[in-house]
Amino acid sequence: MSSRVRKAGLALLAATLTFAGTVYGVTRSASADVVAQQNASQLVADMGAGWNLGNTLEANNNGIPSETAWGNPVVTQALIDRVRASGFKTIRIPVSYLGHIGAGPNYTINAAWLNRIQEVVDYAHSRGLYVLINMHGDGYKTVTGSWLICDAADQATIKDKYQKVWRQVATRFQSYNDRLIFESMNENFDGQYGNPTQPCYSNINAYNQIFVDTVRRTGGNNASRWLLVPGWNTNIDHTVGSGFVLPTDHNRSSAIPANEQRIMISVHYYDPWDFAGQEDGTITQWGAGTTNPAKRSVWGQEDFLDGQMKKMYDTFVTRGYPVFVGEYGSIDKTTYDSASNRYRADYARAVVATAKKYGAATAYWDNGWNGQHGFGLFNRNSATVTQQGIINAIMSAVGGSQPTTPPTTPPTTPPPTTTPPTTPPPTSPGGTGACRVSSAVNAWNTGLTNSITITNTGTAAINGWALAFTLAAGQTIVSGWSASYAPTSGTVTATNASYNGTLPPGGSATIGYQASHNGNAAAPTAFRLNGTPCN
Repeated sequence: MSSRVRKAGLALLAATLTFAGTVYGVTRSASADVVAQQNASQLVADMGAGWNLGNTLEANNNGIPSETAWGNPVVTQALIDRVRASGFKTIRIPVSYLGHIGAGPNYTINAAWLNRIQEVVDYAHSRGLYVLINMHGDGYKTVTGSWLICDAADQATIKDKYQKVWRQVATRFQSYNDRLIFESMNENFDGQYGNPTQPCYSNINAYNQIFVDTVRRTGGNNASRWLLVPGWNTNIDHTVGSGFVLPTDHNRSSAIPANEQRIMISVHYYDPWDFAGQEDGTITQWGAGTTNPAKRSVWGQEDFLDGQMKKMYDTFVTRGYPVFVGEYGSIDKTTYDSASNRYRADYARAVVATAKKYGAATAYWDNGWNGQHGFGLFNRNSATVTQQGIINAIMSAVGGSQPTTPPTTPPTTPPPTTTPPTTPPPTSPGGTGACRVSSAVNAWNTGLTNSITITNTGTAAINGWALAFTLAAGQTIVSGWSASYAPTSGTVTATNASYNGTLPPGGSATIGYQASHNGNAAAPTAFRLNGTPCN
């Protein structure tokens, strides 16, 4: 999770908090019990519903990790037991190392910190839960002391340090059974939202390869352990394409059948951001059950979610690589809309059910904060449930009747406001006529979404259309829906999808896109439909 969301609701706890005074130590020996080897579909089914112990072992004060640095209490066995009793079978534990790593050439991890990591892992692992640990904040440019930076100059030193840190972590846990999974890193990218850059992506691919090779070579159960790797910023579109390279796994145990994988793919899902994470009261509802369309985002609804998960299925699951949606969720906006938690539950249910449909496991992002803009499901001080409705939604989705794999050819779901014709219209533009276009831009920091409605105001049908428009300077389209877009900046042409190419007189179609910007979030201009200027 990006740092701005990780700290959602915790702004008042700022940097004045002091380093936790807890003395860490080893509490028990590593579990060495044997778990039968599982293929991809068995693993995903057994992982069930997952939960993140967020804002804790990845929290830090001025680059020194401390589990209480961002306002959460010290983790207890009682909390983990409550999470387990609520139905969760997997716990993801984000971890930062940062200032707890010593100087080169050995880069020794502070013993007390590594002991505490093991202790928290044991809270969950000893209860039969799946546990995932990663290298979380070491790759964020916004974090003091970060060093796993993909566009930094001295990559040789970074890669050496990365290899030696992971070797220590993997060695510490080499006897743990397959319910422990390692994740190479978290949301690593160059800090600029938009299309990936080279050689930054090449370095991310290299980190993943170093991670796999290093863990395997430590031996023990690490030779067959499931390993989790992300693409660019755990972004779905930039993981199914844009330069992601699967690491090779030549050093794994020979006992693993040659046609089985032991590598998982990590992505995160917070779309649409204006509902899931944007800290205002504009968009507070989501999904088909929305009662106030003005409070629902113009994009990112059920059909978009289905399409994104299908991309991961088509690219990875069909090849034996399970997918893990390691973070998803939405913030509390009941301050603005008393019904907001209902839609948060609908959103969680849909993400989990759709991921399951396409062969993926999930883990809800919980930052420990309850109240306005928080992601919390539990009160960590009292180890009690605070959002039973969202938990119920997650459990109903993961344990429902949805198939664990989709049909051979999953149906394409058009937007709910559009009925596809029996015979799809031609996809090449054909026909002209008077047209009207409306545009609704919703902007934040360095990004925006735009919904465009095209209306045929002429007297003849338009069968197949291409809408040209000019983006404001500095804007680049990152993703789009209900049309194809090319190029991604300057003068762009949006070409109809198969289901919305026919516009009868008075008919309309709504399309949209997400774009990055450098401060200019102005709406596009100079709309032309099949060459005809639009009002």
